[in-house]
Amino acid sequence: MTPPSPPDFIALIPARLASTRLPDKPLADIAGRPMVVRVAERAARSGARRVVIATDSDRIAALVRAHGFEALLTRGDHVSGTDRLAEAAEHLALDDRQIVLNVQGDEPLIPPDLIQSVAACLVAAPDCAMATAAHPITAQHELLSPHIVKVITDRRGRALYFSRAPIPFERDAPKAHTAPERSEMPVSQALARAGLPLRHVGLYAYRAGFLRAYPKLAPAAIETIESLEQLRALWHGESIAVHITTDAPPGGVDTPEDLERVRRRWSEPI
Repeated sequence: MTPPSPPDFIALIPARLASTRLPDKPLADIAGRPMVVRVAERAARSGARRVVIATDSDRIAALVRAHGFEALLTRGDHVSGTDRLAEAAEHLALDDRQIVLNVQGDEPLIPPDLIQSVAACLVAAPDCAMATAAHPITAQHELLSPHIVKVITDRRGRALYFSRAPIPFERDAPKAHTAPERSEMPVSQALARAGLPLRHVGLYAYRAGFLRAYPKLAPAAIETIESLEQLRALWHGESIAVHITTDAPPGGVDTPEDLERVRRRWSEPI
């Protein structure tokens, strides 16, 4: 049997210089190279036909190009990375059907095969404008944490809703909705048997036509209340395919502590 062809996709990496918790984050050194370059290397290993860093900084652009990657200067007033990539898609004149992966610029340990799998997920879902990833939650404190985004899907693997709240909510197991922070108490057997709950992974694939249209869509109340921009797509009636992976990818870099963790991991097999 002939194996399926690898998906045809482009990886776009948004990178802005300003960061509240970690100044100049994209330029942070990881084993001799800037973090954004490490991300680009991971994206290049995913099978992406093209890797482009979209940035508002001449410094970032110069360093990216010095390491052999493509950089595109974008405006400095974008509210989100998605808005920045929408501008990049315009500049690159991408065909509406072209699949674009939004690979966050602070994910230097992102598994290349996960990037490819999310691209393949969108290829296999022609009715969807977007695709993303998720993995099962096993610890109760993660289900309860508002810092961990959960997703519920339908039988075809399309997202029904994303939330910071514990979804699904077990009506008949009220004690399951309390757990000490960082407790390793497992989720209930009923949830585990159903492969639930699912933790959302912030890796997105878009069809370029939708990516360009996204910033023009009116923000949704649920998006603002939950502070989750992917809810705008659902509110406007678009479908999001969800690739479910068994393993949690390594965390990204938001704080100095995260940066030190990544630096320690860099010499290990990833």
